[in-house]
Amino acid sequence: MTRHCLVLGGARSGKTAFAERLALHSGARPAYLATASVLDGEMQDRVSSHQAARGARFTTVEEPKDLSRALVRIGANHDVILVDCLTLWITNLLMDNDDVSTAVGELCATLLEFRQAKVILVSNEVGLGIVPDNAMARTFRDLAGATHQRLGEICEDVYFVAAGLPLTMKGESPASLT
Repeated sequence: MTRHCLVLGGARSGKTAFAERLALHSGARPAYLATASVLDGEMQDRVSSHQAARGARFTTVEEPKDLSRALVRIGANHDVILVDCLTLWITNLLMDNDDVSTAVGELCATLLEFRQAKVILVSNEVGLGIVPDNAMARTFRDLAGATHQRLGEICEDVYFVAAGLPLTMKGESPASLT
């Protein structure tokens, strides 16, 4: 059975590196589904750095908003799909005034039925700090938290990464990947 996975952590916590190791360990034909929208030079530098670090180990597909359709399309040719990252995806949806709750519902429905490939979802845990001082940031934090809760329910494995070390919150321990 294909086990979907949610990997959470703070900025620069090591969550993406852990998710990449998990993906490479989980399948022979991994895909990297990137949600970043490149809006400035600094973001372009980050994207280029991530791409260089991955090298040719992954097939990279860029999709900033329609994750459900992209998963189905990519799943035909790949046995594991790493989605990085959900908080950028939520940002893209918010910036285009799309209904985030509906999109999350679609993603959850897709994952519940989707068994063509293992899906590893990476996201920033943003609810551990102070309460944001403006309405948009509070809305973003609340939507990210609600998304994580919904995905945490349906993913078989959930990890929290801090200082590059994964903590198993639900499911199988990744001890051999640390």
